[in-house]
Amino acid sequence: MDGLALESGGVMSEFNNRIDAQRQILAIVNMASRKEELYGLSVGAIDRWTHANGLDDGSEVVCAIREVAAKLFFLANKSQEQVTDEYRLRAVEVTDLALRIRDLVDAD
Repeated sequence: MDGLALESGGVMSEFNNRIDAQRQILAIVNMASRKEELYGLSVGAIDRWTHANGLDDGSEVVCAIREVAAKLFFLANKSQEQVTDEYRLRAVEVTDLALRIRDLVDAD
C-alpha cells in the first residue's frame, strides 16, 4: 500500500494514528474510479457513497468499510481510557481491514 504508514500487525495507540488511518482508508477507497468519492466514515457518508455509486449494501468492500468505520468509532470512544488488550486488538484489526480494503479496491 503506497504511503500507508500502517503495516499488517501494527498497533495504533494515539489520536493522530486514528485520524491518519481514516484518511488513508478514504484515500484507498477513492483510488477506484467511481461516480462519487467517499468523504467520511460515518454511517450517512457510507450510505450516500454506496447508493451514489450503485453498490450493493452487502458487497464485500462496503461491508469491510462499515466494519473498519465501527472499529475506528470504538477506538475513538476508548481513547481517553487506559489502553486495554481489546483496544490493541481493535487497532490491529483496523490495520488489517485497511489492507483488505486496498486489495478489494485493487481487484475492482
